[in-house]
Amino acid sequence: MANDPLASRSKTVNLGSVEKVQKGQGFCFIVAGEEIAVFRQRDGRLFATQNRCPHRQGPLSEGVIGSGKVICPLHSHKFDLCSGEGPDPKECLQIYPVREEKGEILIGVDARAPEMKKA
Repeated sequence: MANDPLASRSKTVNLGSVEKVQKGQGFCFIVAGEEIAVFRQRDGRLFATQNRCPHRQGPLSEGVIGSGKVICPLHSHKFDLCSGEGPDPKECLQIYPVREEKGEILIGVDARAPEMKKA
């Protein structure tokens, strides 16, 4: 909707080829100084969340994924990739809208944030 104030605060960033994220795995991108984990399930569906676990800051992009969930590699805390819900109401992930378009990963981020840094 053109007059939606939330829409005006979001911008789309192209993270490059979907092949950067192997099926059944995650990959960490640095976008606007933030670590964002992009996950690609074996069925090809994409999800994007903050990369660091809110429990002990484990790298979620290195966790086990499946059935729309990721398990932190440090302490086995499980998070829902659609909602960000974790094992405790105080432990929820920031999620980002993500989609594949023409073989590219497109993610929605805060419009006030700078562009993606190339690693």
